[in-house]
Amino acid sequence: MPDPKQHIERIFAPEGPLAGAVPGFRARPQQVEMALCIAAAITNNQALVAEAGTGTGKTFAYLVPALLSGGKVIISTGTKTLQDQLFNRDLPTVRDALGVGATIALLKGRANYVCPYHLERALSAARLATREEATHLRKIVRFAERTRTGDKAECDDVPEDSGAWAVATSTRENCLGQECPHAKGCFVTAARQEALMADVVVVNHHLFFADVMLKDEGMGELLPACNTIIFDEAHQLPEVAGLFFGESLSTNQIIELARDTRNEGIVSAKDYAPLQDAANVLDKAARDLRLAVKGENLRLPAARIESEAAFIEALHGLAAAIAELDRHLGTQAERGEGLANCLRRSQELAAALQRWRGGSADPEVAGGDEVVKWVEVYLQALSLNLTPLDIAPIFQRQMEGHPRAWIFTSATLAVGSNFSHYCGELGLAEAVTGVWGSPFDYEKNALLYAPTHMPDPNSPLYQEAVAEAAWPAIRASGGRAFVLCTSLRAMRRLRELLQEKLAAEGLDLPLLMQGEGSRSELLERFRFLGNAILVASQSFWEGVDVRGEALSLVVIDKLPFAPPDDPVLAARIDKLRAAGRNPFMEYQLPRAVISMKQGSGRLIRDEDDRGVLMICDPRLTGKPYGKAVWRSLPPMRRTREIADVEAFFVGAQPVKSET
Repeated sequence: MPDPKQHIERIFAPEGPLAGAVPGFRARPQQVEMALCIAAAITNNQALVAEAGTGTGKTFAYLVPALLSGGKVIISTGTKTLQDQLFNRDLPTVRDALGVGATIALLKGRANYVCPYHLERALSAARLATREEATHLRKIVRFAERTRTGDKAECDDVPEDSGAWAVATSTRENCLGQECPHAKGCFVTAARQEALMADVVVVNHHLFFADVMLKDEGMGELLPACNTIIFDEAHQLPEVAGLFFGESLSTNQIIELARDTRNEGIVSAKDYAPLQDAANVLDKAARDLRLAVKGENLRLPAARIESEAAFIEALHGLAAAIAELDRHLGTQAERGEGLANCLRRSQELAAALQRWRGGSADPEVAGGDEVVKWVEVYLQALSLNLTPLDIAPIFQRQMEGHPRAWIFTSATLAVGSNFSHYCGELGLAEAVTGVWGSPFDYEKNALLYAPTHMPDPNSPLYQEAVAEAAWPAIRASGGRAFVLCTSLRAMRRLRELLQEKLAAEGLDLPLLMQGEGSRSELLERFRFLGNAILVASQSFWEGVDVRGEALSLVVIDKLPFAPPDDPVLAARIDKLRAAGRNPFMEYQLPRAVISMKQGSGRLIRDEDDRGVLMICDPRLTGKPYGKAVWRSLPPMRRTREIADVEAFFVGAQPVKSET
């Protein structure tokens, strides 16, 4: 029996099986140490929280011990991009290199799979917004006839955001389950059966919480048989867990119920016109609720708008419209499985609305823990939310029972080497922790620049000051820059200001902004152009990988503190304060540090990358807590002089100037 430690070390050795299977593979001490630590956690059924800097190779560090363990493994990711990369590339590569016979499966949320039942209904009854979407629907029909998996990611000629997908896929609410006439040909069922049989299953965090922890339609079978659970991109877990341990009722859900009722009525109750009328009334009531709240991209405490007459009236109107639809569905439900499903959904939505109005979440979900009642307003939708104040006890309950290993890994989990904030959020008091720094030479290849004379971040002309300070750095880098903002308003204003500067100096640098296309489209353009400036907000702070010279400067406008008036944050601050604790140092600052590490992590993605990280916020150098921020970043040289930045980009060595 070979020594496990020596066995893993041989696998990662320069002449080992990974080196033979992976072009350009390099042995890294950090990767081996991390793999050994994960192997020990798997053997001992421990919880391990592992931070691995960019370039450590954390994916192989957890795949090797997971595959060698011989048990059933669930790997959960934060993004579908990483999910696909693991399933299509990394897992097969490592499995083949190790010569193990593990079977692997990919399982996505049901909205990623074509639903034959709803596709059939859409063809006969759906009203699509444009001719283009109607064309997309016909292409989906052809795709459904030839695909084995039904995964829409394989349907290349229909955009992922096409409205046709909404009527060609199912949701948890409108799935008919075993009552579906197409149950035998269901792609979701087939994917789940493969997952149950596989040794390694790749899911994402949303699916893990929605379908595994909440026991959706038999998926609870997956977890009990599992020996190891690995969360990659684990920094996202507290946010995702909060969503699923609470409740959310959105106007989109209600509009979907109205749409499905109309479609089912056309097929199964064409002679009963009142059902169509009731569905149309419900659709309008949902839209009226959204219109009753002014603004967009807002998170508001319920108390702020529950006293407003327009909101109260719209809420009453919505409750009445659901009740009226329910009454009509009750008379028609026996005429078809789809109508019976709509009746069940209308009853569930009515109950959820009643719970929200009463401020009490479903005890089966939140476990009776204290919740925050709040409203989120999007451009065209609105959601009514009940979020647990503290998810740690709920997450702990989910971890109890069958002994297994729980591995949490990301490039950003600690403040310095301190994991107390992250472990506290998830209730991981007994977890083993470890930090493995990046093997990249940041001292040689990166520079942290904090400009002088910046005004207070709350001053009205702060974005003008950011543009003024960033412009010389952008000019010196020849574009090739991300400008990351902490709000959409700041993003739009900075784009305007940079556009003016480009025009004034006659510089031909492409200027892109988040929202002008999908994230993948914008990244493709950014890489292709090679000298672009991309101004973006939250969705580009993480999960974005641009290697090489196309990205050589990352500008961050402010330290990413969450808005203190955010209803969930405000309630948690109040709770910590009431307990005599310091919410800023214990909660707000650690969250900002982790977010800052994500944003700054966009810069150096490969060992040959070079670049400048520019943080404009004067609190980085002017406040005592600023030290906690920059000490958590990779060990770059630091400067306050733009001349050092300019010298860096012409290849000279900038003078070290401590902040």
